[in-house]
Amino acid sequence: MRIVTANRLSDGRVIYAGVDNQPVDSIEQASVLDEAAAEIALAQVAGRPDVFVNPYLFEVTDRTPSGRDRLKERIRSGGPTVGHSVAGGVG
Repeated sequence: MRIVTANRLSDGRVIYAGVDNQPVDSIEQASVLDEAAAEIALAQVAGRPDVFVNPYLFEVTDRTPSGRDRLKERIRSGGPTVGHSVAGGVG
């Protein structure tokens, strides 16, 4: 099974194609599609560059990223990785 993901044009955040290929912020809201439906959804989303930037498909098992890109997609689905560290005293 596959999910369509991209970055949102307006703010660069990770988004997914949900019901009727509407952008959603959470992997839990994303549409999980078989190979044929995923290819169709990807083509439709790619036709909306005003919302979806660089859309692509990735494999999932029970909404959990799997396959060769599983680590990348787990990191992306967790949100931004910058700004989460504790500032240490320098100086």
